[in-house]
Amino acid sequence: MKIVYDYSHLGGKEILEVRFSSILKEIREVISEVKANRGKTSKEKSKKGALLYAPKQMNKAFFESFKRRGFLPAKDVYDIELPGRPKIKGVYKQVDFVKEKVFVEVQLGKYAFMFYDMAKFQYFFNEDKADVGVEIVPAYELKQRMSSGASYGEQLIYDIKRLKRHFPAVPIYVILIDAD
Repeated sequence: MKIVYDYSHLGGKEILEVRFSSILKEIREVISEVKANRGKTSKEKSKKGALLYAPKQMNKAFFESFKRRGFLPAKDVYDIELPGRPKIKGVYKQVDFVKEKVFVEVQLGKYAFMFYDMAKFQYFFNEDKADVGVEIVPAYELKQRMSSGASYGEQLIYDIKRLKRHFPAVPIYVILIDAD
């Protein structure tokens, strides 16, 4: 995979370059190491029979590459208690990959999950467990060669810019990727 565009929100990229330069280097190595294969034959009306990039295969490759470098998932487990409602035990927030206080999500799915990643970064930042979030997402060109329903990073960046500094109020580095 290759990086085709990046966006620094509230100094996310700069924090990585100054405080976590070795982790930023590893993130870039992971991206360049992952190979996207057109391994999914489309059954969709508009793309019937076309060979598409398979998000499951890409996610697996990202997971293996990050794991080899010592990135681990982060999970915060808690209970929810509301007046007059039964207690809900064992609820959790989870992020794909963490090293030190750098939280990384690879999101090759629907747009709602991209935006939910921003909420998770905000949650862990507010809990003082994260200093910066990294969101790795498909660029529009890659999205066009994936199954329908996949989102693209340009939309996420557009929305973050329109929300100004209100949300997310956490430093984030958004990386748009495409196949080599």
